[in-house]
Amino acid sequence: MALQINATNPEHPALLLELPWHLPLEEWPEEYLVPLPRGISRHVVRYARAGEEVIAVKELAERPALREYELLRDLDRLGIPSVDPLAVVTGRTDAGGAPLEPVLITRHLGGSLPYRSMFETTMRPATMHRLMDALAVLLVRLHLAGLAWGDCSLSNTLFRRDAGAYAAYLVDAETGELHPQLSRGQREYDLDLARVNISGELLDLEASGALHPSVDPVDFGTEICARYRDLWEELTRTSVYPAGKYHYIERRIRRLNELGFDVAEMQIEHSSHGDTVTFVPKVVDAGHHQRQLLRLTGLDTEENQARRLLNDLESWMASQDDYAPPGDPLAARPEVLAHRWVRDVFRPTVRAVPLELRGSMDPAEIYHELLEHRWYLSERAQHDIGLGTAVEDYITNILPKARETLQPVTPE
Repeated sequence: MALQINATNPEHPALLLELPWHLPLEEWPEEYLVPLPRGISRHVVRYARAGEEVIAVKELAERPALREYELLRDLDRLGIPSVDPLAVVTGRTDAGGAPLEPVLITRHLGGSLPYRSMFETTMRPATMHRLMDALAVLLVRLHLAGLAWGDCSLSNTLFRRDAGAYAAYLVDAETGELHPQLSRGQREYDLDLARVNISGELLDLEASGALHPSVDPVDFGTEICARYRDLWEELTRTSVYPAGKYHYIERRIRRLNELGFDVAEMQIEHSSHGDTVTFVPKVVDAGHHQRQLLRLTGLDTEENQARRLLNDLESWMASQDDYAPPGDPLAARPEVLAHRWVRDVFRPTVRAVPLELRGSMDPAEIYHELLEHRWYLSERAQHDIGLGTAVEDYITNILPKARETLQPVTPE
């Protein structure tokens, strides 16, 4: 059987053909590989370079490879945080003509880390709580979209910094099943698997001495269940309000927005006596702040980053009330002011931080860090020290110390 490459982009096959498909993945020469941290996997996985792309290559049987490829494409269309599928390569043979396993190729998620790399230095319990929050949000988003994961664990997740918190991404969808809607039993099964898997992974870390002594692996495995249920209840519960108190519905929607979710569809029913109103959020879409920031500025960020940048944008816009040149009333529109903020504030601030000191932080995370540092210095000085001063101090006193702990930028 001839080598076949099924790809999402017509440009990828030509780039992928340059890789040594005649060799088992374990035997690929170093010249093709990119030294990035890998998590534990039941399959052989390697990071490689294809043109300017860094890709993850995973060997597995043809049927599950094609199935996972299609499922990841579905998740991408649904806007679920997961790795991007690029291609499946089948028909591989070695130099003697013996068949080799097919591979699934996904795009490396820049700035992400597997959980074991995050535990190379002992992680504080507060940070671990943030990881559990991120994983709970991911699991809720998957279930709202109708995906039964079938193997929720830290090992099958990648984490990226998100304005002091973390964002979780699904990295292994091999056991996933997409349905129009999940039953409670399907959701509870996923949740029970998550509890067992996470407790087991943390027990393994404890045995190796990489776990903080105050962390109980079983308690943290159970925590994911509690955090998931609290979030699911808030997103899906039915509310009954007195008739005429429609601002209660608006308040509920605002609370969902603060959690990062949009109510895309709702059901409102009046009681037979007309004295109460029942409100049910029927469709809840994640990424409320992401979409708002993207619409205003064109910046594509994580959810918490977007929330922080929107707050700064709104503060800056409030200081621009007098910016309305005569004869140009459109100049004060939010979209126009947001463009000016990106051009005059966001980009110059980020560019002031030398590239070699940024580590794996993306521009939105750098800007968040600078806002945090500005707040800290202003609190200490008891007055606003300004963003420019904060940038100078951050570059001089903070980044050099933190550089060794940051994941290096993948070389171009």
